[in-house]
Amino acid sequence: MDGILNINKPWGKTSFSLVAMVKQLSGERRVGHAGTLDPAATGVLPICLGQGTRVVEFLVDATKTYRAEIELGVVTDTYDATGQIIQRADPSGIDQNQLESALAAFNGLIWQTPPMYSAIKYRGRPLYQLARAGISVERKSRLAKIERLELIDWQPPLATVEVVCGKGTYIRSLAYDLGQALGCGAYLKSLSRLRCGIFNIKDAISVPQLEDAFRYGYWQQFIYPIDSVLLHLAAVVVSDDAKQSIRNGRSLILESAPSPENRCRAYTLDGCFLGVLRFNSENGGWQPEKVLG
Repeated sequence: MDGILNINKPWGKTSFSLVAMVKQLSGERRVGHAGTLDPAATGVLPICLGQGTRVVEFLVDATKTYRAEIELGVVTDTYDATGQIIQRADPSGIDQNQLESALAAFNGLIWQTPPMYSAIKYRGRPLYQLARAGISVERKSRLAKIERLELIDWQPPLATVEVVCGKGTYIRSLAYDLGQALGCGAYLKSLSRLRCGIFNIKDAISVPQLEDAFRYGYWQQFIYPIDSVLLHLAAVVVSDDAKQSIRNGRSLILESAPSPENRCRAYTLDGCFLGVLRFNSENGGWQPEKVLG
């Protein structure tokens, strides 16, 4: 059972609980998700099964799109709707021009400070454990990439934005920082992931649909092939001898080398996906990086 599921995570469920559910439904031991969604967030959660877990990192690195509702005038300790209100202010003086001007400042590469209520570890303990104990520690700012940040709707004090961003971006921190920039505070009222790499919310399967698919035996139609998330890489077809070298982890010289990228997909003569090769500039060879059984 090798491949990837595009699941529409419902509100209130943890990403880990959906992984556990897929393990139970499928009987597959190797299951993992590609990019955590908070319990209060919904939307696209790719879950990899079997050898599909070998490509989790490519999905984690993929560009993601979110639809976020941000309420101005309120700050919570978690930066989202699950937390306690710690500050209120009057946002009535904020108009759409001010809001759009503030949003524009967050486009591109920005520095973000992760919220205390996050899974990032501090001296071996997740920050959220410290936060629940009333302990606040200094967090290192991280670079985040915002490719697009657009105001979709403005119903004061509620702003709906669409965010296209790279990995490691905290939309909760973005909401908090926006509130600080406007001088009135803000928190993330709701969040939905619309896209993760090739996976779109329009094609995502709901939990009840997934349960029915496994119950009645048609789950295969919802499994994406492992290489579907690697189509941005060049592809090569290798000989039987080269196939054996790849499976033995040996570097090889490709007769028809792909464009000068550092990775490519490798396939057998009969079209089976072998894995991912990485170019070694020192010897001009292609080293197997991810090899499927």
